[in-house]
Amino acid sequence: MSSLEAARAATVMQAYIETKLREPITLRELADAAGYSPWHAARLFKEATGVTPFEYIRSRRLTKAALRLRDEDTRVIDVALDFVFDSHEGFTRAFSKEFGISPKRYSRNTPPIKLFMPNRAIDTWNYYHKEEKPMSNKNGVTGQAAQTKAIFVQVVERPARKLLLMRGKKAEDYFEYCQEVGCDIFSILCSIKEALYEPVGLWLPEHLIKPGTSKYVQGVEVPLDYANEIPEGCELIELPPCTMMVFQGEPYDDENFEEAIGEIWVHVKRFDPKLYGYDWDPEAAPRFQLAPMGYRGYIEAYPVRRIK
Repeated sequence: MSSLEAARAATVMQAYIETKLREPITLRELADAAGYSPWHAARLFKEATGVTPFEYIRSRRLTKAALRLRDEDTRVIDVALDFVFDSHEGFTRAFSKEFGISPKRYSRNTPPIKLFMPNRAIDTWNYYHKEEKPMSNKNGVTGQAAQTKAIFVQVVERPARKLLLMRGKKAEDYFEYCQEVGCDIFSILCSIKEALYEPVGLWLPEHLIKPGTSKYVQGVEVPLDYANEIPEGCELIELPPCTMMVFQGEPYDDENFEEAIGEIWVHVKRFDPKLYGYDWDPEAAPRFQLAPMGYRGYIEAYPVRRIK
């Protein structure tokens, strides 16, 4: 059984788990969903994700519970029962072990915590697909990416804000960044209650790159008055108001993420913003990409300025 097949099986089980987090889940159910025996399904799941199915289920339930406590005015016991914990005490012990803070204290202060995100097997699947496909050239062009597809373009205004980010060392793209830093920071950024928008990967303009640090970073934008904890290894920088031109591709199958990114890069390379009264303004703000999700199409944004 190849690592790719294990990742495929685990991804099916992960998808099943996400629909059943508020219900009891048995190994037999997961095995049936993936089409393997219970023993084989459990082995494949751990091979692809690094944890057993039930460790994974518990961590996902605790993450969903944390988001409920962060965003809603609700009792700890109600959240515990909603996510199939038998008692307040058992939930509190599990929550404290997972996040290093009690659920009651977390609901009051909502500091950044490391959420458990459901993308480990999917990332492995995408990685192996990426290795099996022809790699794109330096401009992101592949055979499929050269095909004409609809690209939606809009201009949005960003207010003055701060960026909570973690820098790498030399990384210029997502894969290099993960090799230098790892991918855990994204799960922490997703927990930031004060976030103005979802976490993103960013290519910093030259004036924001510190000596010995990377061009590509991951971060989340927060209000100017952000006063919550700064996660270890992160920093806050201020960003002035800016104008961003956002490019969004067509929905795609998740395993074809590289082609979807390439389609946007090809389009941007050929795109002339002057036709719409704008010009590129690369030093005005970081260029950024949203996490690739096939259902919404790949999204990337570039700083521009209006031509007077």
